[in-house]
Amino acid sequence: MKIRNKRVRDLASIIFTVYYLIAAEQADEKVRKIRAVLTVDHLRVAWNKPNTPYLQWFTALMRPRFTKYKPRRIRIPRPRASAYKEPVVAWMYFDGSLAELEKQQNLVLDVPGGGFVAMDPRTSDDKLLAWAGKTGLPILSLDYRKAPEYPYPYALNECFDVYAQIVATRGRCIGMKPDSCPRIVLTGDSAGGNLATGTALMIIQSNQASPTRGLLPSPAGLVLMYPALDMNIGSWMTDDQMALIRNPRTSKKYETFIKRKSEDIDRRYTRTTPKPSDEGEDNPNHDFFATREEDPQEKPTLQRVDTDIKAQRQAVAESKPQPLRTRLAVSSIISYFGDRILTPEMMRAMIILYVGPFNRPDFTTDHLLCPAVAPENLLAKFPKTYFLTGERDPLVDDTVIFAGRLRQAKLHLFQERQEVGLEKSTAEFDEKDHVEVALIPGISHGFVQFVSIFPEGWNHIFRCGGWIQQIFSQPPHAFEGPAIESRLRSRTLTNGASIGSNLELATTQLRHHRRTMTGESIDDDAPLAMSSLRSDYVNRSPPKLNGAPQGGLKAEDKSNPERSKSLISLGSEEDLLKRRMKGLTVGLMGSNDS
Repeated sequence: MKIRNKRVRDLASIIFTVYYLIAAEQADEKVRKIRAVLTVDHLRVAWNKPNTPYLQWFTALMRPRFTKYKPRRIRIPRPRASAYKEPVVAWMYFDGSLAELEKQQNLVLDVPGGGFVAMDPRTSDDKLLAWAGKTGLPILSLDYRKAPEYPYPYALNECFDVYAQIVATRGRCIGMKPDSCPRIVLTGDSAGGNLATGTALMIIQSNQASPTRGLLPSPAGLVLMYPALDMNIGSWMTDDQMALIRNPRTSKKYETFIKRKSEDIDRRYTRTTPKPSDEGEDNPNHDFFATREEDPQEKPTLQRVDTDIKAQRQAVAESKPQPLRTRLAVSSIISYFGDRILTPEMMRAMIILYVGPFNRPDFTTDHLLCPAVAPENLLAKFPKTYFLTGERDPLVDDTVIFAGRLRQAKLHLFQERQEVGLEKSTAEFDEKDHVEVALIPGISHGFVQFVSIFPEGWNHIFRCGGWIQQIFSQPPHAFEGPAIESRLRSRTLTNGASIGSNLELATTQLRHHRRTMTGESIDDDAPLAMSSLRSDYVNRSPPKLNGAPQGGLKAEDKSNPERSKSLISLGSEEDLLKRRMKGLTVGLMGSNDS
């Protein structure tokens, strides 16, 4: 149904939402049909629904009053050395006046999610207002430009530019006037978690690439909620990935997570297998007579009773259908293939739209697109990171694997420092100093967005707010702004240079991430054609990189005539791939009929 009037369309959206909440079977059928022909407009209409005036009024009515001040919309200029000139739009959440904002020393830089294609900060008002009210900190949430109009890495460079500009101006670009460079905590959920992590990696990488031009201070820490950290959708987990999960240091923490995933697979392929009880997981062979002193005369009797109980247990276990045994480990994306919040069709569409038609990255090496594959030398300098993810989230493996790699990199660095005498030989590695992971049982993706109907989500929002306060309560680490400024003060006494000029030096040669092409021939590097481009998308000017506009979509190479269609076989493996990708990309940009 296409309704042109926005007010009527918003009202109809609410009416049909209530209707489909009652008519569940019709809702499933409707969702199935829509996801079969998923477009970017479908994603935006569904995920931007919290911004409709009716839902905004309802959620504001249900939400507790956390702040006296409404969010403020601001525009942040780019650094002078940036390749981009358009300012970045952001929303400031702060429970105080502008005069009180000037006195703040700490800042939370939030990157909202939305699959890289939808959702601005106002769709996360519940989370951001709660943080601003409970912590008393200014929360700056970025309204970065969305794909497919602005594909990768445009949004990532926006986040990096905002961070660099805040550091270079000491927060004056957003109304702060602290005595020193403000401490910054990066936060992000879902796709925003990807951008926040990528921003931290860009900061560390830029410092390693040009250490002589001044350091760009690292964030004080990161708080990531169900982040999307790996674009390489796979079915099976590798031995290296399983080793990160089954590490002796973390085996107990992830024991329930692995068990539940195995149970889901068992139920899927062995439907008659009963669910094992959670009681007595720590010690199923608990001796109920252990608290009583044993009588030598009763010992033979107790042994016979124990033998009988074991025999009965074995007989009962053998009578039940045995689950299918396998040494393969299925990824969470396949384990929770039927998830209704984040479906495989959605993930596939979001990745294709975000990557864009001109970019063909290598998901195994591009760590700014897939932070899960970041090199260990970058992870070793990563700040303290907190993770919050649902146990049944299709992206839960991203959290577990990245946290494992982060923990491993920090351990190797600790051992190296211990070998050269920088750490005491008696010191023990404490992983909680570097990474903490919280897996919420029985929860899928995006649970902090539904607090109106999932009140338990408030507890997780407040939990993340507590993590932010914990990060700021710790003294600055060696690569933060205050620590760097303290070192620069000693140099100032000798060469007379100002501290501000040294910090600005770190942003004079910003190293933006560029699109990279992979392939062996010109034909291979031809852009992926996205069918059914709408006229309004085509007429829009493409994003600029290095101050020059990019070219439009190229036409397909017509030197080779199209192979004749056959009902028997395809002409080649290349035709098979073209047909497959055409089937996946056709219609993503919407139809010509608007």
